[in-house]
Amino acid sequence: MSLRARIFLAMTVIVVATFILISLITIPQFKTQSDKYHSKRLERKEAQIQRSIAYFSNEAGDKKNIEEFDSILAEKIYEVSDVQSVKFSLYNLDGSLINSTLPKNEINIIDKELLSKILEQKDSKIIEITQRNDIQYRSSYSLIIDDNFNPLWILNLPYYDDDNLNSYELESFLIILGEVYFFLLILSIIISYFISQYMTKAISEIALKMKQTRLDKRNSKIKIKARSKEVNSLVDSYNNMVEMLDKNVKELSQSNKEQAWRQMAKQVAHEIKNPLTPMKLSVQSFERNFKENDKANEDKVQEFTQTIIQQIDTMSSIASAFSNFSEMPIQKGEKTNIVVAIKLALEIFKEENISFKSDEQTIIVEIDKPQIVRIITNLIKNSVQACQNVSNPEIKVHIKKRKDTVEIKVKDNGHGIPDEIISNIFEPNFTTKSGGMGLGLGMVKNLVMSYNGKIDFDTKLGKGTTFTINFPLES
Repeated sequence: MSLRARIFLAMTVIVVATFILISLITIPQFKTQSDKYHSKRLERKEAQIQRSIAYFSNEAGDKKNIEEFDSILAEKIYEVSDVQSVKFSLYNLDGSLINSTLPKNEINIIDKELLSKILEQKDSKIIEITQRNDIQYRSSYSLIIDDNFNPLWILNLPYYDDDNLNSYELESFLIILGEVYFFLLILSIIISYFISQYMTKAISEIALKMKQTRLDKRNSKIKIKARSKEVNSLVDSYNNMVEMLDKNVKELSQSNKEQAWRQMAKQVAHEIKNPLTPMKLSVQSFERNFKENDKANEDKVQEFTQTIIQQIDTMSSIASAFSNFSEMPIQKGEKTNIVVAIKLALEIFKEENISFKSDEQTIIVEIDKPQIVRIITNLIKNSVQACQNVSNPEIKVHIKKRKDTVEIKVKDNGHGIPDEIISNIFEPNFTTKSGGMGLGLGMVKNLVMSYNGKIDFDTKLGKGTTFTINFPLES
């Protein structure tokens, strides 16, 4: 995942997680508050009823006994119920019903177990909670006491937890909260986009510059206003690396050039010395053996001249070989029938053991005709030399058209290439021949690559070598 995507995802997750967390906290909180609200409301109604009953009790005073109070309360509870807007039931201490404002099917019966619990807990009330028609139903039982804290009656107050209002408030709150967080989500997406752009711009540019870093060209530094200490440090490190890299590349390039020139100079000097030695010996021999009025002088002069000319030709060929290797071919963009061009290159060879085969008569490749001739000529020369001292030498040239390329194979059954020199076979000035300069295969590879081609070889000692060249077909 990219840094930009992580920033975007992190901000989105934070907003969504916050909404879920608030919802998970709010819903239980609403339920807790609703429960407290209903409990307090039940207590308030219970206290109001007890005060009203206590008021009637004080009015009657000591003039009436408890039975008379029961008959008075049996009538008065309707008045209390209307004033307090609450329906309730009143019981004697033995659990018998005095009167109730509730419908008959909702009047509770106090059994012995419940009665004992009520009488045992004088200072507190007993609340039974049940479910009726998916609504929570509370039934509160408490004692009504006189001024001397003596119990007189048992009050039963039923109460339904009507959560419609609370549910509506909770639903409204969640809807508003959802709308707010949806807006925050959109806002966070926009903000995270710009923040990620702001934070990752420098990093993206550094990554792009790193991808473009090359050893064969001058690399440009990053010129960007740092947005943080870390990014600034990264930019400075990259710029320092580029500066050191360019410096090292220059030094390495200069060192390679100097090394190449030293090697070339050494090779040239070595090759020039080879013909100079026989030239010197020929001059010394001619000087010793030359005698005036000698009838053989003419033959000696002719022999001497031929020797000198032969060595001069050798030196000339050395100079030409080095010149050809150093020259990059000037591409004219010529479209060549490579089958005809290779046939032309093979005509200069008189060896009868060279065979040619092509799957097609016309294969057009964008390559200059003289250069393909030079490539094939060099490869055939190498094959001819590799087949020396072989009883039945064979050199085969095969052209085959592939999907997008043309494949040229030059195969011989010569001695093969030893393993220890395979890695150096295309190196300039590397040769295993006593009279060679090691520029042929180096020049061939140079030419092939200049036309976007590829060259490779396969060799086995004692069985021969196959060079394979691939050129792209004309598009």
